[in-house]
Amino acid sequence: MLESDDGVPPSSDDVFDKLRDLVSPNHLPQDVAAMHIRAMALMGRLKALHRASNTATRIRKEATSEARQEMDQSHLGLQNLLYEKRHLEREIEKCRQFASIYQDVPLYGLEEFKRLAPEEARTEDVLSDEHQLMLNRLSFELAERQRLDLKRKELAQQKEELLKESKTKSSTMDSVKTQIDQLIKAAADTRKKIEVFVPSIQSTDDATPG
Repeated sequence: MLESDDGVPPSSDDVFDKLRDLVSPNHLPQDVAAMHIRAMALMGRLKALHRASNTATRIRKEATSEARQEMDQSHLGLQNLLYEKRHLEREIEKCRQFASIYQDVPLYGLEEFKRLAPEEARTEDVLSDEHQLMLNRLSFELAERQRLDLKRKELAQQKEELLKESKTKSSTMDSVKTQIDQLIKAAADTRKKIEVFVPSIQSTDDATPG
């Protein structure tokens, strides 16, 4: 292998300089075979440098491609994070602007809640926690409304039954009244017939001698 004076392999520029020097007029008197051997060695070195250059270029390209892919992946990850951040910010803003319906629900007053709610729903820990207290008040309000709604349905059912019973009794009374009216009419008709028949009997009795 050809080396420079300091032991470092010659570069492509050194090889070209040596080739140019080899074909210069200064080497014409030298042995042609020796010059040929030296030229072949320089050409071999030049080919080796060319292969090394191609290999280095390929390695650099691969490294550049990997770095570009990593950069693209990092950029994509950053874009995803920014998108997620904006999405979360919008959701947080929606939550802040959301007006819950519980704000318009008429609740039992706090004192009524303390008096009526189950003991486990109004402990000291609950009363000192504003959020939990509101949840318990809403839960108690829901339970009370369900209880009252059930009571309303029971009363409505009782009302329907009473109405049906009243209608039945009214219908029975109407039927009895109709029967009484019919009996009264029949009695009146019978009485008229008797009144017509009795005088004729009396007239017959008066005509018969004693």
